[in-house]
Amino acid sequence: MPLGISKIRQVKLPVTSLATSVAWYRQLLDLEPVFEFYEEGAVRGVVLLEPNADLHIGLRERAYCASHPHLDDFDAFALRVDSLDAFTELIARADRLGSPHSEIHDRGPYGAALDISDPDGTVIRFLYEPDTYPTGFAGLEFGPDGTPSGYEQPRLGDMS
Repeated sequence: MPLGISKIRQVKLPVTSLATSVAWYRQLLDLEPVFEFYEEGAVRGVVLLEPNADLHIGLRERAYCASHPHLDDFDAFALRVDSLDAFTELIARADRLGSPHSEIHDRGPYGAALDISDPDGTVIRFLYEPDTYPTGFAGLEFGPDGTPSGYEQPRLGDMS
């Protein structure tokens, strides 16, 4: 029996400066605040919403997170964009914000990817998937130059 899970409701990220990160995510992704979490005399967390995608991104001051996690240079999640044109706008916004970003990576039949680093160095990955995006299992092996090649059978073994 299926569990009925339909999507990821929220992604939560640890941040060093809540005000800086809230402003950055709002400017890059046109998000609006929908929740605040006030603790010990200050706002310690904010949830931002992109209403057209019903996407929630929670930001929590790292000092108030269990274990004070860091995600430096790690892509904790990826956001899908509807067209390659979105990459041009995202790059322009990242440049205005002074945020490091990758070039657009062509992934052949798997579309394209763009990485943008937030103020804490957490990488936000953006993916474009063409209408011809392959379905079913796909293994990707990345060569020394980062170019992916595909394989068709799982290598991990029994994943049940």
